[in-house]
Amino acid sequence: MKKSKIAITLTVLALCASLLSGCFGNKNTTESTNNSAGNLTQYETLEPMSQTYFIFDTIVNVKIYDTRATKDNLKDIEDILKNIDMKISRNQETSEISKVIANAGIAPVQVSTDTYDLVSKALSYAERTNGMFDPAIGKLVGLWNIGHEGAHVPAVADIEEALQRCDYRKIEMNDDKHEIYLQEKGMDIDLGSIGKGYAADVIYDYLADKGFHSAIIDLGGNVFAMGSKPGGKKWTIGVQDPDKERGNGIGTIQVEDKTIVTSGIYERFFIEDGKMYQHILDPRTGYPVDNNISSVTIVTSRSTDADALSTTLFVLGIDEGLKFIENTPDAEALFITKDKKLYGTSGFKEMLKKTNDNYTFAN
Repeated sequence: MKKSKIAITLTVLALCASLLSGCFGNKNTTESTNNSAGNLTQYETLEPMSQTYFIFDTIVNVKIYDTRATKDNLKDIEDILKNIDMKISRNQETSEISKVIANAGIAPVQVSTDTYDLVSKALSYAERTNGMFDPAIGKLVGLWNIGHEGAHVPAVADIEEALQRCDYRKIEMNDDKHEIYLQEKGMDIDLGSIGKGYAADVIYDYLADKGFHSAIIDLGGNVFAMGSKPGGKKWTIGVQDPDKERGNGIGTIQVEDKTIVTSGIYERFFIEDGKMYQHILDPRTGYPVDNNISSVTIVTSRSTDADALSTTLFVLGIDEGLKFIENTPDAEALFITKDKKLYGTSGFKEMLKKTNDNYTFAN
C-alpha cells in the first residue's frame, strides 16, 4: 500500500481564497499566525501589508509592517520570486539550471550572476562537508520524486546508477565567463536545499533597499524575521512539534533580524508498504536519511546559509552536526529526535523557552 503527503496541502486549501490578495490597515491589533515552518508567531502591531503567493512548490507569505508599504511593493516581490524560479528551478524547462542540465557532458552554459553565485555557494558547502551536502544530487531527487505525484521506492539498480552521476567535484565553474559545466552526461543539479533561503534573502534585501525595517518573510519552512516588531520588541517564533499538526510547538524563541529555517521529515514524504520515506536524501546511499532525527532548526543572519545548514546537519547527524555548527559563526541549531530528545547548541538552548514537557534536552 502506498500513500503520499505534502505537508502544505491543508495550508494551500485554507489560503486559496486569499491567494495573491493584499491587505493593509492602521489600527493596532494582536495577530497570531502559523508560519510555514509550523511555528506560532504572536505580535501586537499595525495590520501589515501582506500577500500570499504559491511558488517553489510551496506557500510564500510576505508581511510588511510599515505604513509606507504599497501594493506595488508586493508586485515587485512577486516579480522577484518568478525571476528566481525561472533561473534556478530544475522543473522549468527554460530555466538557466535546466539549460545547464540539458548540456551535461556536452558544453558549458553561461548563466546570470545570481545563478552562478548560488551554485558557487552550494559548492562551498559541498566542499566543507566532503559531499554530505551535494548540489549534484538532482538525478536522485528526480528518481525519488518525493513530494510529487507518483513518488515511490526506486529499483536498487536505478539508485546505484543515479549515484554514479552525483558528484559535486564534476561541476566545473568558470569565474571569468560565469559558465557552469557538468562533466558527465546524465548529471543533474538540484538547488532545492538552498533555493528558498536564497529567495528569502533577495526579498529581505529588496525591502531593506526600500527603507523598510519590519517584516515577516515566510517561504514554506524558511522564515526571515526582519528587524523587530513595530515598537521595538523581538519577534516570538515557535519551534514546531514534528509529531503534530502545524502550529503546535515545543517552545518559542525570541529573535531580532534573524532567519529561522527548519528541515523536517514531516515536510514531504510518502509511505510505501508501511515505511515512511522523507525527502532529505543521503548522497552516500541514495536513500532518504534515516538517523532518528525528526527535524533540524537553524537560526542565523542569512537564509541561504540557514537553508543549506539545516540540510547539512540533518545528513551529518547529531554528533557531527553539532561539531559542524559550533564551528560556524553566527549560527545556532536545534535537533529534535523521533524519541523526543533535544540536542542544541549552547546559544539555542539559551534562546528556547520550552513549553512541552514531553521534550527534554539530552545534551
